[in-house]
Amino acid sequence: MRMALRHRVSAASIVALLVACGGPPQSAVCDPPAGHGVVVPMFHGGSARLGWNDAEADLSPVSAAGIQPVWSSAKFDSLTLNGRSYAGRMYASPLYMDDLTISGGEFDAQRFDAVIAATSNGAVYAVNAFAAKCSRGAAPAGAVLWKSQLATPAVVAALDGGVPLGVLSTPALDPATLRLYVAAMDAPSGAAPIWKVYALDARSGSLVPGYPVALVASAIEPVNQNGPCSWEPDATQFSQRSALALSPAGDRLYVTFAGYADTVAGWIVSIDTTAARVASSFSVARSSPLGTANGGMWGAGGAAIADDGTVFMTTGNGPPELGPAGTQNVWGDSLLAWQADLTLAATYSPWNYCLSDVGDADVGGNSPILIPSLSDQGTSTPSLIAFGSKQGNVYLLERDALPGGTQQRPLCSLGATWQDAASDASLAPPNAGPPYCDPNAPTQCVRGPLNVFGPYSDTPGKNEDDTAKMRSAPAFFRDGSGIPYLFVAGVTRDPADAASIPPSLVRLRVNAPSGQPSYLSVDAANQDLAVLNPGSPVVSSNGASGAIVWVVDENAQRTQSLLDPATPHPVLYAVDATTMQTLYRSAPNDLDVGGKYVTPVVAHGAVFVGTDCIQAFSTP
Repeated sequence: MRMALRHRVSAASIVALLVACGGPPQSAVCDPPAGHGVVVPMFHGGSARLGWNDAEADLSPVSAAGIQPVWSSAKFDSLTLNGRSYAGRMYASPLYMDDLTISGGEFDAQRFDAVIAATSNGAVYAVNAFAAKCSRGAAPAGAVLWKSQLATPAVVAALDGGVPLGVLSTPALDPATLRLYVAAMDAPSGAAPIWKVYALDARSGSLVPGYPVALVASAIEPVNQNGPCSWEPDATQFSQRSALALSPAGDRLYVTFAGYADTVAGWIVSIDTTAARVASSFSVARSSPLGTANGGMWGAGGAAIADDGTVFMTTGNGPPELGPAGTQNVWGDSLLAWQADLTLAATYSPWNYCLSDVGDADVGGNSPILIPSLSDQGTSTPSLIAFGSKQGNVYLLERDALPGGTQQRPLCSLGATWQDAASDASLAPPNAGPPYCDPNAPTQCVRGPLNVFGPYSDTPGKNEDDTAKMRSAPAFFRDGSGIPYLFVAGVTRDPADAASIPPSLVRLRVNAPSGQPSYLSVDAANQDLAVLNPGSPVVSSNGASGAIVWVVDENAQRTQSLLDPATPHPVLYAVDATTMQTLYRSAPNDLDVGGKYVTPVVAHGAVFVGTDCIQAFSTP
C-alpha cells in the first residue's frame, strides 16, 4: 500500500548534527505536529510491498541535495556470549508509526512519532522520531521510548562471520490492534534454540497473552500442505531472513524460512494471530528426496499478499537432479501462489531453472511486489506481480493467471540454450533480442525475460555469493501522466573481473498497451553508482511530483564478515527519479555497520536507517 501522510514537520526542528551512533539525543524544540496518520507497518510499506511513499511534501530533489545526518539514537544493547561482546545489528528494516501513545514507563500516556527497530541480539525498541512537546512532557529525538528483550540469541556460524542471531527479519505491525509481530530465535539458559513468533503491544513492548508461538515439528509437520517433510530440529540451520507478512484482515501472519548452505527445506508457516497457534504450513520440498538444496525462502522483502488473501513468494534453488526428472512437489527457483490456508494455487518457474538450480542463480533472494491494477489502461494483463533474480533478470507476470501447475515444475533441460528462452511463460518484451541471441550469429535472437543487470549468463558456477547481481525487491511509482514504473537496485558486473560497474539503479517502464499483455522495458538508468550489495530501493514523492529513490548499499560483499573491524560502512544514496542523477551520498562513516539488505523509511522530511542504532537524515 502507499502511505498516507497527513502532517508536516519542519526540518528546521531537527538541529543536532550527530553522525555516529550513541551521540547525545537532541533536546525538544518544536511544537506538536498537527494531524497525524503515517504508518509503515511492514517492509516496503505494506502487504503489497510497493515501497512508495506518495505524500512526502518535505523532501524534493532540490532539498535532497542538502540532506545530512541529524541525529542518532544510542547504540542498541550489546550481548556477551562466551566472553565476547557482540553489537546489536539491524538486519530488519525499520517500521514507523505516527501518534503512538506510550503505555507505562517514563513516557506513560505521551504521544510520539515512533521508529520500531529489532536487532540480531533479540531486542525490540521504539525510538522517538522527532523532537516534539507531548501531552505530559517531552523527549529528545532518538530517545528510546521502550525496549523489550525477547530472546536469548544463539551464535550462527554461517551468518556473516558468526553473528548471534535473535531477530533477522523485519517485523509486522497491525495498526488496528497495535500488535507488533516479531520472529526470533531463542536459546534460554543454554537450552536448544528454537524459533518463536512473538506479539507485542506496540504501546509498551509488553508481550500479548498467549504468545510466543513456538515453531516446532509437532505444530508444523501435521499441517504441512506439501508433506511429508521433516522440520529441521536445529534452529541455527534456519535463516528466517524474510520480512513477516500480515494478511489484510490481520488474522494470518506468514513467516518464511530458508536453510544455511542449502541443507534444509524451505518453509512458509501461517500463524492464526487470534488463537496464537500455527494454522498451516508448506514445505517447498518433501523429505524424500531431499537433495542438497530445497527452495529456501529468504528474500529480505518476504511474501506479498493480495487484497483477497492470496500469498506470493519466491523460492531459492532446488536439487539440480530433480528438475529434469520432473519430480513432483519440489518447488525450487519458482514464484508460488497460495490460498490463505497455504493450499498451493498456482506457480511460475523460469525457462532456465535447471541451469539456475546448478548455478545458484535463482529468484529466491528477490522478493515480489504486487503492482496496483492497470485496468484503467486497458491492458489484457492488469494485475501484475514483479520480482528479480540473482541472474540479473526482472520478471513480470499476470498474478491472477500464473502459468504453472500445482503438481510439478515444467520439465527443463541442463542442455538448454538461448533458443529455449522463447518458451518462458512470463510477460516478456514483445521483440526478440539480446541477451537471447546466437553467439555465433548475433542477429538470430528470440524473446525472453528482461535482463537488467548483466552480463547475462546461463553458465552455472559463478552466480552466487559475491557475484550475484540482484537480491532486492523493486519499488513502484506512477507519474503525473499515469505511467507506471519500477525502480530496481542491483549490480552490473565488469565481464573481465566481475567488479561492480554502473548501472546499479535502473528505472523500468511497465508498458500496458490496450488489449495487449503488459511488459517491462528499460526506461533510464543512473550512470554514477557502482554499488556492492544494495538493499531494496524506496520512492518518496509529493503525489506524482518530486520523486526521489532512496537506497542503502551495505558496501560489503555478501560473504564479508560483519565482525571484522575493517568492514566498510554502509552508504545511503538519493537519486532523482526523473533525471536518474545522483542527488546525495552519505559520507564514508555517517552510517555505522549494520546488517545486510536493509531498506530505509522516509517520513515527514526525514530518512531513517537502521544499523546498530537508528540514524536519521534530513535537510537543515
